[in-house]
Amino acid sequence: MADSNKQTSVATDPVRQLADRVIAGDMPALARTISLIEAGHKAAQPVLRHLRANAGHALVVGFTGPPGAGKSTLINAYIAALRGQGKRVAVLAVDPSSPLTGGAVLGDRTRMGDHSLDGGVFIRSLSARGHLGGLSAEIHAVIDAVDAARWDVIVLETVGAGQSETEVAEIADRRVVISVPGLGDDVQAIKAGILEIADVLVVNKSDLPLAERTERQLRSMLALRGDADQRVPIVRTVATEASGMEKLMAAIDDGAVAGDEDARRARLIRRARRLIAAKAAQMVKAALDRAEGDLDEICGQLIDGDVSLEDAARHAQSVARTDTGTTGPR
Repeated sequence: MADSNKQTSVATDPVRQLADRVIAGDMPALARTISLIEAGHKAAQPVLRHLRANAGHALVVGFTGPPGAGKSTLINAYIAALRGQGKRVAVLAVDPSSPLTGGAVLGDRTRMGDHSLDGGVFIRSLSARGHLGGLSAEIHAVIDAVDAARWDVIVLETVGAGQSETEVAEIADRRVVISVPGLGDDVQAIKAGILEIADVLVVNKSDLPLAERTERQLRSMLALRGDADQRVPIVRTVATEASGMEKLMAAIDDGAVAGDEDARRARLIRRARRLIAAKAAQMVKAALDRAEGDLDEICGQLIDGDVSLEDAARHAQSVARTDTGTTGPR
């Protein structure tokens, strides 16, 4: 009787039901789960606890690059090539936030409309909501949910903000960095921080003038960084014509490991560290806000030259530690 009651309880548990529907490939359930995650709903975490045990199968491919490089158009062609191989593809496109609603602008869905009626393609726009790094704050959890739904390939598209878009390196199994002729000066390729994370470099719109020059710049940058980086492939594409897709597919597949347990574990550790650091920062900020009077006094002493900046910071740290009840190195 006890076992029967337990089974009935599990069957009627809405959290478990939603998780089971996601694992079974129910796209409305997956969309609902992602909405819960983005909204920070209290039901999201228990659903994710059920889903994480079923994650770790998909190949995560990140596309990043400056605005105007043609990321969405190239991804559209990449989706078509993957579908030609019979693979199911989920796309998580991080869009700029609407200044009115805070939601995603949805520009990527417009450019990937060719696949909107394909049951083997799932496209979801996520709002960056001011999060730095080119992705969204909830992207880790969203990937877990999509991965648990057994999509073969998860494609990440960053918001396109420029050199800060390095967070994709912590998440994706393969990282594709897109350049385009004519967007910068001769040393732009060398100073752009996002190029350092590339597993594959793409010169898109390679039918434009200066494409060969852009490729030479990229090769020069790789040569400066050592032998290992010289093995990073550089692929020329014309996304609007799906030109160069065979070479791009081969470059992405070379060395790619879907469901790599070590890589997934490393991503989870980095995610946990980020979350712990964020929580700690929130605690310290709250403690300092509550101790505003003490801080005003400390700042007054600093302005008067009675204490050094380091002493003032050390005093503020002591105030915060006392308020939160924490201990640690002084």
